[in-house]
Amino acid sequence: MSSVTQNEIDAAVAAVEAAAAVTAGAQGRLVAGDTLTKGDDSPVTVADFAAQAIVCRALADRLGDVAVVGEETPDDLADQPDLLAGVASLASGTPDEVVAAIALGGADASTRGRYWTLDPIDGTKGFLRGDQYAIALGLIDDGEVVLGVLGCPNLPNPDGSRGAVLVGADGAATIRTAGADVAVPIRVDDPTTVADARFCESVESGHSDQGQSAEIAQRLGISTEPYRIDSQCKYAAVARGDASIYLRLPTRADYVEKIWDHAAGKFVVECAGGVVTDVTGAPLDFGRGARLEGNSGVVATSGGFHDEVIAAVQDVL
Repeated sequence: MSSVTQNEIDAAVAAVEAAAAVTAGAQGRLVAGDTLTKGDDSPVTVADFAAQAIVCRALADRLGDVAVVGEETPDDLADQPDLLAGVASLASGTPDEVVAAIALGGADASTRGRYWTLDPIDGTKGFLRGDQYAIALGLIDDGEVVLGVLGCPNLPNPDGSRGAVLVGADGAATIRTAGADVAVPIRVDDPTTVADARFCESVESGHSDQGQSAEIAQRLGISTEPYRIDSQCKYAAVARGDASIYLRLPTRADYVEKIWDHAAGKFVVECAGGVVTDVTGAPLDFGRGARLEGNSGVVATSGGFHDEVIAAVQDVL
């Protein structure tokens, strides 16, 4: 696997922290006109655009010429002057500056080469509810994820604080919680048996088939209520041991996952000792462009019973 430089790690963490601070400040203060609905019926807010502008600009300032495959496009702001003005205010730039920064996220996802992939606000519905969301930044090199950074501004911590940044790099995962001066290592949970494991799944039922998840849990002997949380915070939950299994089961046959929805989170889990595959047990293939064309759904576990979970998933599907 290709290596990642300390400069890249530092740049990614700083970029995600900057976007997390701005979006956390904006959450709950959005007003009418701050949100639009894209062609796929998903919501996007001024904070989504601002976060992409902030991350892309920060990476470019620190690393120079970077290729970023981001979720948002400035084309969606073309006929939205009020929305663009809100983005510019949030991202601390002029309208032209933020459009240019958002456009930095318009690189093509190549099957070869080194590029970043960004979901500026993963879990926009959770963000709008005042709940969980993540800034998810991954670095891909020749189809392999080599760095993952998750900013989770509302993630509840054991000490009662909220907010954390998780990093997966060079085979190790760390977390720095709100108010902490340093990051500390994290590892996945290690239940004695699969029946002792806890599921993690989407709050939004449209993101994963919760009925099938319940049937899979029953087959595995798991009786604990699932831990439902928005966004790639589910990967964070598995990486630090809040849960041991995350299922994202296909809700329709033609749905294909996007790379920015999984690159950062899956790599953090793997660096924390977990295993991430699709529902057939195949590795997630980030070498096919902007979508995981060769995969169906996602299964992330703490590792020890991954094959057992995959078998139960296949039985149900």
